[in-house]
Amino acid sequence: MDLNAPDRTLKIGGHPLPVVGPARMYVCGITPYDATHLGHARTFVWADIAARVLRHAGGDVRVCRNVTDVDDVLNQAAHRAGSPYDSFAAVQQFYFEGDLDALGVHAVDHQPRAHNHVREVVALAQGLIASGHAYVRDGAVYFRGADVPRRAGLSDDHAHDLLAEYGDAPDDPGKEGPFDVAVWRPSRSGEPAWPSPWGAGRPGWHAECAAMAMTTFGPALDLHAGGTDLRFPHHAYEAAMAEALTGVRPFSRTWLHVGMVRRDGVKMAKSTGNLVLVSDLIRHHPAPAVRFMLITEPWTQEWDYTAKSVDRAAADLDRLHLAAGRSNSSSAAEAAVTRALLDDLDVRTALDVAEQEGGRTARLVMSVLALG
Repeated sequence: MDLNAPDRTLKIGGHPLPVVGPARMYVCGITPYDATHLGHARTFVWADIAARVLRHAGGDVRVCRNVTDVDDVLNQAAHRAGSPYDSFAAVQQFYFEGDLDALGVHAVDHQPRAHNHVREVVALAQGLIASGHAYVRDGAVYFRGADVPRRAGLSDDHAHDLLAEYGDAPDDPGKEGPFDVAVWRPSRSGEPAWPSPWGAGRPGWHAECAAMAMTTFGPALDLHAGGTDLRFPHHAYEAAMAEALTGVRPFSRTWLHVGMVRRDGVKMAKSTGNLVLVSDLIRHHPAPAVRFMLITEPWTQEWDYTAKSVDRAAADLDRLHLAAGRSNSSSAAEAAVTRALLDDLDVRTALDVAEQEGGRTARLVMSVLALG
């Protein structure tokens, strides 16, 4: 071991992430009710980049990416298809994993499914009730979240609007306060249900991820990834529940909140009808070009997709391939791209250096970023 080796610590959001032992990385996965679109793909490709850079820096990384297969939108989609929710979810997950494999996203170490962790959500609810952080109302268990908006840096009005948008019913008169959210809730007729001390029901969304993350990694994470649209309420309440249960803060040392994909200035989402499906793109374009396209803008920023985006990315990737064919090499250039990648995943700078230097430097960047 070279005790004089240069520091190879990854910085995310300007925060150093030194790790002793395996890094614990949790990625908020899909709700498997529809095809994979670019908004999904950008988050998972950037999470993959973070894990690959950590490994390039000599770290050992364990990645957990959950599957939220207990959810209202999934239940509704399965009902429309005339399929049991779990069978429907399994089929959609199969297609999702095929898309990610085509994009070069490395297989994860753990992939918990929400329906397999209902017992852990019940235990989470019981622990929160026992500590006074949750209460029971009419077969539901609610987490007391009065301080969560403040901790997330949001005004009460903004938090109220977001909770309403994501189905957390801030105006429900059955709750003690508008910022309380369900850890457990009764199931309606025809919905999946499991037994609990409070009657048959199902987990709340935020509680599912808290339970799956803690089951996999214990009370804390090194890096938590997901789209910026999950920052609040999902990630804020997931972390608050875990911290209230264990007393360990912060729940995640660092967060990788990947900017949303837009089309014509509007967030890409099924509800807006502006989806671009990964399966359609890779049918007509090389998959590495699609991956390249998704990482050319910084992960912190929102990104606008246009019809010419893939063609531009393919041309840029061709130039990188040509540069990689040159015979020159430079240890200084290789060190420069490593520094760039460790500095908040600065892929743009690493690509610029790689194309200019070419040779072994370009091949290194292509290898680390899986642009083969």
